[in-house]
Amino acid sequence: MPFADFELWKYLASIVDIALVWYVIYKLINVIRGTKAVQLLKGILVILLVRVVSEFLGFQTLSWMMEQAITYGFLAIIIIFQPELRRALEQLGRGKFFSRSSNPDEENPEKTVEAIIKATDYMAKRRIGALISIERETGMGDYIETGIQLNSNISSELLINIFIPNTPLHDGAVIIQRNNVAAAACYLPLSESPFISKELGTRHRAALGISEVTDSVTIIVSEETGHISLTKNGELHRAIKTEQLKELLTSELFTNMKTKQASSARWNWRGKNNG
Repeated sequence: MPFADFELWKYLASIVDIALVWYVIYKLINVIRGTKAVQLLKGILVILLVRVVSEFLGFQTLSWMMEQAITYGFLAIIIIFQPELRRALEQLGRGKFFSRSSNPDEENPEKTVEAIIKATDYMAKRRIGALISIERETGMGDYIETGIQLNSNISSELLINIFIPNTPLHDGAVIIQRNNVAAAACYLPLSESPFISKELGTRHRAALGISEVTDSVTIIVSEETGHISLTKNGELHRAIKTEQLKELLTSELFTNMKTKQASSARWNWRGKNNG
């Protein structure tokens, strides 16, 4: 092989190598995007930034501490990111790792709000207990796996039938993901806050618990009183009216939708404008 051809081959191989690395990084970002791993990655970036600044300013003790954290951080990352790594390996085994990511434009918040309002109003009047959690930016895959996966289009009729007493799926939470009923009979973490009223039951504690560890919005229908409540960001809004629930859901879901569309636009490299 002539020397010139050999150099050209090395140049092309380097380009392909870099492109493949960037593609794998892009897919990994898609896997962890919307999960708790995003917040953990931010923490790692803070440690790296502190390490650089402390080295620059000559803070030897702080620099040594950050160096130790980075040195032994690889093992910690494997332990901390275990659920995300497992999910990535599962997707790789199923051939989904290189599949097309979901498009936020396909989501329909109006349909979700309408179905939830109609279902909760029906169940509240009949004092049918219900617990409905809506995934937002923080992924809820770990909690979805604790229940019975449905992956069904959302409708008020489906939600009502799930929570009818003495049916197989009524005990537990329904998790809504990307305008679909992802799973039912899911287990949510109970809040351990000492400030929760003693008169609140397991559903309210579970709704508060999931709102403390994710940014989800969760709706509760009390079977004792028929009151509708909502939790978000560790806060409980009790005994709200249907109109208030609609306003809260519309505000939260449409804000989340705009955020996702902006994020998606940044990853599209302005292809439509240039093409």
